[in-house]
This record gives sequence, C-alpha cells and structure tokens, in this order.
Amino acid sequence: MLRVTASTTGRQVEVWPGVPAPLGAHWDGTGTNFALWSAGGSAVDLCLFDPDGTEHRQRLQETTHQVWHGRLPGVGPGQRYGYRVHGHFDPASGARYNPAKLLLDPYTRAVDGELRLDEALFGFDRRDPASPNTTDSAPFVPRGVVIHDSFPWDGDTLLRTPWSDTVVYEVHVKGATMTHPDVPPALRGTYAGIAHPAFVEHLVSLGVTAVELLPVHSFVSEPHLLRRGLTNYWGYNTLNYFAPHAAYSSVGSGGGQVTEFKAMVKALHAAGIEVILDVVYNHTAEGDHTGPTLSFRGLDNGGYYRLNGEDPSRYTDYTGCGNTLDVRRPPVLALLMDSLRYWVTEMHVDGFRFDLASALARSFHDVDRLSAFFDVVHQDPVVSTVKLIAEPWDIGEGGYQVGNFPPPWTEWNGKYRDTVRDVWSGAKVGVRDLAYRLTGSSDLYRSDGRRPFASVNFVTAHDGFPMADLVTYQDKHNEANGEDNRDGESHNRNWNCGVEGPSDDRGVQELRARQVRNHLATLLLSTGVPMLTAGDELGRTQGGNNNAYCQDNEVSWLDWAAIDPDLWSFVSHAVGLRRNSPVLRQEAFFEGSEIPGSGGTRDLAWFAPNGEQLTSHDWFDNELQTVGMYLDGRGLRLRDQRGRPVVDDSWLIWLHAGAEPVDVVLPGAPWGDGYELALATEYATGLPPRPTALPPGATQLPGRSVWALRVLRTPAPVPHAE
Repeated sequence: MLRVTASTTGRQVEVWPGVPAPLGAHWDGTGTNFALWSAGGSAVDLCLFDPDGTEHRQRLQETTHQVWHGRLPGVGPGQRYGYRVHGHFDPASGARYNPAKLLLDPYTRAVDGELRLDEALFGFDRRDPASPNTTDSAPFVPRGVVIHDSFPWDGDTLLRTPWSDTVVYEVHVKGATMTHPDVPPALRGTYAGIAHPAFVEHLVSLGVTAVELLPVHSFVSEPHLLRRGLTNYWGYNTLNYFAPHAAYSSVGSGGGQVTEFKAMVKALHAAGIEVILDVVYNHTAEGDHTGPTLSFRGLDNGGYYRLNGEDPSRYTDYTGCGNTLDVRRPPVLALLMDSLRYWVTEMHVDGFRFDLASALARSFHDVDRLSAFFDVVHQDPVVSTVKLIAEPWDIGEGGYQVGNFPPPWTEWNGKYRDTVRDVWSGAKVGVRDLAYRLTGSSDLYRSDGRRPFASVNFVTAHDGFPMADLVTYQDKHNEANGEDNRDGESHNRNWNCGVEGPSDDRGVQELRARQVRNHLATLLLSTGVPMLTAGDELGRTQGGNNNAYCQDNEVSWLDWAAIDPDLWSFVSHAVGLRRNSPVLRQEAFFEGSEIPGSGGTRDLAWFAPNGEQLTSHDWFDNELQTVGMYLDGRGLRLRDQRGRPVVDDSWLIWLHAGAEPVDVVLPGAPWGDGYELALATEYATGLPPRPTALPPGATQLPGRSVWALRVLRTPAPVPHAE
C-alpha cells in the first residue's frame, strides 16, 4: 500500500491512503482514518491543530467516488482538526471554494471552540463579492475532535413507549436547570443537569413519558445576533448533525460532551422517560449568500444546498433561514440518514421531531409524499422503528401540510392548537371543529390508516407565548430582541382577560389562572398525544416576549423560585387521570357506535346543555359554547392477564367557554346512574374540596370551565339461587 509523507505546513506526518468509508474521523486503536465528501473540489487539506493552536496541514492524496481520504498513524482521540478545500471561486455559477476558510467536518462527532464574529468568516470580499476573501478564518471558527467513547450502557435500550401512552414534555437543555436550587451549580444548564435526580424526579412526578429536547446538534449564533450582543438560545441554527452541542456539557468540549449526553439518556431511560430530539435538517447555520463559510458552503456549495436556478449565487429558501439543504442529492440524503442512525444506535435516542419537515419532502418545488426522503426513512430498518414527529409546514408555497404526512409519521397538529385557543378565547366558532380535535382529529389522520396518536396535540410550544402569557398579554413585548418589536407573531388573538399585562386585581388573576387550567385540561383530556411546554406547569412567564429565541437569560429559563404549586398539582392530577384511564388515550378512533349490552350507549356521544344529544343544527351553530363529550370505555374490552374484564372506564367531559355560568343536564340511564367530579378547573388544583358525587339531572357549570366527570354505574343485581 502506498504511503506518503505529506505536509503543506508544519510537521511532516505519514499519510496512508486510508479508506473512503465511513465518512468522518474514525480511530482504530493506532491511527485515525479521515474521509470527506467533496464532488467539485480540486484538492483537500486536512488541518491538524496542536493544543496551542498551531496548525499542520496534510494534503489528502486519495479520492474514491468523490470522497477524499487518508489514514494518519499515531493520530488519536482528542485531536482537533478541520479541512480546507481548494477549487474554483465563482459565486455566479454556485462555486464557493476558498482554502482560506477552515471548514468543519460534517461527520465529526464532537466540536471544540466557539464561533467568534470576524470578517474572516465570510468567503467573499465585501468590496467585490465576486472575489474571495483571503483572510484566514481558522482563529475564529470551531474545530472537529477525534473521539473514542466506549460508554457502559449496561443493557440500556430504547424504551419504545406506546404512542397512546406517551406524554411529551418539550424542554430546553440549558433553560431547564439554570436556576434549579437542588442541582449543583456546576451542572446547571447541562446534560448532567437534566440527568440530575432533582430534575428527573420532577418529570416522573409530573407523569410525562418523554422529553423532547430543543436542538442539541452543535449550533452557532447568527452574525446579526452577535453584532447585537445576543446569541441563538433555541439552537435552530445547526452547524453539525452528529456532535452534541458542547456548551451544554459540564465536562468541556474535548469529547466528554458525548459521554455526558449518553449518561443523560441512560438516566432518563432508567426513570422510564424517552428522549426525543428536535432536529433541524432543513437548513444550516451558514445562512444566505451573505452568510459565513463554516462547513458545507466551502466543501461543496452546489452539492449541499438548493441553489436558485435563475441565479446560482443565491439559494432557494423554503425555511426563512437563508438556505435549504438539498435532500434530493444522494450524499446529502446519506448525511441525514447516517446522522439519524447514529443518534439511535450510538446515542440511544428514542425518536425525532423534524423542524420544518415540509422542506425535506420537496422534490422539485411541491411537497411530495413520495419524495426520496420519505422513501429512505420508511425503508430504513433503524430509523423507521423510532418515534417520528413532523412539524408539517415550511414557509414556501404549499408548505402547510398538516394531515398530509404518510404513515408512520405523527405530526404537530397546528389545527388542534388553533382550535383550542379559539374556543377558550371566547370566539364564536361553535363546537364542530372542537369535536374533531378532542377525539384525535380523524378528519386529518384517518383516511390513510393512521391512528389518533398521529396527532401530537399542543396549545403552546417554545415558539410563541408560554401558557401564562397567552392569557395575560394582548400584544407582544419583544423589545429586548433588538428588532424594534417587529419580530414574532404580531397579535395574540387568544387574549380575553380584560386587562393586558400584569395586574394586581384578584378577579383578573383568578380568570387568567382558570384559563391556563382550561387550556391544559383540554389538552390532557383529548385523544392523541399531548405535548406540554416546559414551565407551563409552573406558571412560567416570558414577560410578554413571544419570540425569545435570542434570550439566553431569565426571560427563557425556568424560574424555580417562582413556581405555582397549585398549578403543578393540577397538571400532575390531570396527567394521572389520563394515565389511569384507557379511554382518554384511545388507540383507535371512536366510531360513535352502540356498545352491545350497554342499553343504548355509544362509545362516543355529544350532549347539549339540555341533556340531549347534539342535533344537526347544533353542530353548525357558531353561538354554541358548551358541549358535553361522553366516552364509554366498556367497548375497549380491557382484560387482565387471565382474560377477565377489569374496568368500566367511562367519562362525561363538559367544556364551557362562555363567560357566565350555564345550567346543564347530566344524562341518566343508560348513560350513567351518577357521576363523580374528578377534575374541575374552577379549583386551583383541579380537585373539589371534598369528594363530589352528582346524580343525573340539572347542575350548573361555572363560566369558562372544564369538568371531567367519571361515570358511576349501579352494579347489576346478582340473581338469587333457587
């Protein structure tokens, strides 16, 4: 085998030809193989960095199928490295090769160093954009790290919690524990902080079964934020799809972040909690044509990105972030799939939520259910078996695709969010659409064979107001973002509490608190998969900021010193009702069909305030603000291990969005012989001060309230033996 001694600068290093696969840097015990895809580059320099920052460049002499590769004996874990790619610089044709720019390996498993804003980051000369900027960017950009991690998983495996049993908790790694008094200061804001018993116990006590982590792929802040002295807090600005974000590590960035992430997953799994990653494969941190050259752009601009067909110096932007990855190209699709498999097989994550997933499914222009992305995901023996959640929209034409992703995908159900918010805002929208949302959105997910759990139901998410602010602020207050309050959704159509902003009025405070409980009760009593936003169970506020993506401070962090213990009790109680009641987490759509032997009840029925089932007129009456949803669980035929029936699980749930109390009639036999009030939103914790059993007949619902009534049945008489 041919060996060469190669160096363009610094020490002489022996370079073996190596192999073209796998891509990335892989240590074999005595040396490291480096492999990088670049279809149009004319030469590639591997750049090794000493601890003091001294750079040594090694020219890779071997190429196989557009992959540049070489093996360096003696190079091992902890080695910092990057690449410089030579080639044509002609933005007008889409070529942006510039060896003055140090480039991060897309396949590196760990990233060391922070991005520092400097003119050297940009591949073009601002005075003449058609000419390259020849200033060296190496002092200002992160480097890859060669790692070797033999983590002791000790039998840990994916939990594979059934979708119907899943309760998702969307949370930011840093913000979760930055102020937690029981987490040691050195661990706050880190993967180790998430794994700390104090935080894990909070999750377990709340009853959630999965954490959905905001992006943990290595990311950097956009230049426009750095110029304003801000940073990207949410992390939707990915630079690398394999490396866990080093700033969330308590042990540094030399590879220890990989071990710490694995330890977090292992601890959460031990507590019965799955780990779902929010992943951003639709665009990268390099932005539009005016953005920095950090990795993909310098490696192969036209190979990684969708360029504008009329002007290849620009990008096709379906994401609103300046560029769109071209998943139609096999090397890019392979990058995505290799990343997904890595996080499942090596990092043991249980699933993914795909940011702006419609952008990934665009073949040429339209969103395509038969795109290569879907085909490869569905056929992959690893990725197809984990939880897959789509954010089913992007900003391009035709990008809103709620209900249109194929099996086995689930979706963030934006229609659920909008409908529930409209109802509790007091908007006169009737109950027809609400009925679909409460029962799993069969209008969206049934036609292609999906189940109710295809609907990931949510009312709030990281993007927008938290729950407390949703019922407090009529207008956004994003002044701290430095954009003159122009960013974020312009108006809160769901505000209806009379006084905008904080108030000392006790009546206003109680109304807002009840509205928070109404939203959360609706969410947790709906069929489908509920997603809670971290802090909504504690009463967290962002002070009216509805776009806190750049607020890495107390605006965004969970405030453990100002929690609402009653609200926490309310949410944990509602989650408990759901967990213990199979009919509230139905695996199949309700049919509205009569249950044999029930005397005439149906698995699903809808009641008007007068105690009669809704008429055709009622379904189209936009003035109707009160509805009773009857769920009969006897048709589920739940049985124990010996096959014996074990539960009669039936509920009558009233939702009343009107401001004034309303008289309703609780239906009698055969629907129920009585009712137990198990949850009522007029109470701070959801529990009446004493057990409340109600007979069939008239009762009164308070204004703006949810009641969950457990159906009571008189046992059938036992025949006397003759």
